[in-house]
Amino acid sequence: MSLVPTGDLVARAAAEHSCVTAFNVITLEHAEGIVTGAEAAGRPVILQISENAVRYHGGRLTPLALAASSIAQTATVDVALHLDHVTDIGLLHQAADAGFSSVMFDAGALSYADNLAATASAARWAHEAGLWIEAELGYVGGKPDSPASAHAEGVRTDPAEAADYVARTGVDALAVAVGSSHAMTERSAALDHTLIARLRETVPVPLVLHGSSGVPDAELRAAVLAGMVKINIGTALNISLTHTVRDVLLREPALTDPRKYLGPARDAVVITVRDVLTVLAT
Repeated sequence: MSLVPTGDLVARAAAEHSCVTAFNVITLEHAEGIVTGAEAAGRPVILQISENAVRYHGGRLTPLALAASSIAQTATVDVALHLDHVTDIGLLHQAADAGFSSVMFDAGALSYADNLAATASAARWAHEAGLWIEAELGYVGGKPDSPASAHAEGVRTDPAEAADYVARTGVDALAVAVGSSHAMTERSAALDHTLIARLRETVPVPLVLHGSSGVPDAELRAAVLAGMVKINIGTALNISLTHTVRDVLLREPALTDPRKYLGPARDAVVITVRDVLTVLAT
């Protein structure tokens, strides 16, 4: 058990009618906490680094990728490395050399025709580079590039259009809009489970749920039963980490050693990951 391809974990979950969870990595503490939490739950996990996280690190992909990969290689559970929400072709083309086995190419802000063309081109390149590729169709709420709500008319993924999109782009997995939103800090999202089931029947590749931090436990379990295979979680980790840092510094405002607050924050990430994976395993 160590670093494995994302496609293998997703294929295994699909065959078992279960799911694999992908957690967003921003700092080394995220990566350490995610893998330790996965080990505590005895479940495989995907470490995913987004284009936004790369931008935060000055546009340098390799340092964080190498750190995450190193942690994965010593894990006691299977861990995959995924490059998430990529819009920059230059960044996409760094993925394979940086150790990623998969990428999510995000052309969701474009028109359908332009999204299809851009994603088909990205998929051809990814497959030539040996990468598994995920794309998105429909509008998952909470993105900064659009004010649309996840519940606005016409933003959810249409099953027939999704089937056409997958056939014409050749992507390996599809993120779909079914009522979730990115960056939710409250777990109040209500998903359209009927739509998920229709998409599962129509779309020949695994389905991905973005914005899962805002989805209650029962809704997440129902989504997996309805057909979701890859579950993406990011904000929930940031809430745990940030609240813990704030609590420690409120108790001890004179602290200057970052280990004194980042250590407990990393421990909070461990607990959050363990609990999410335990919920999704039941």
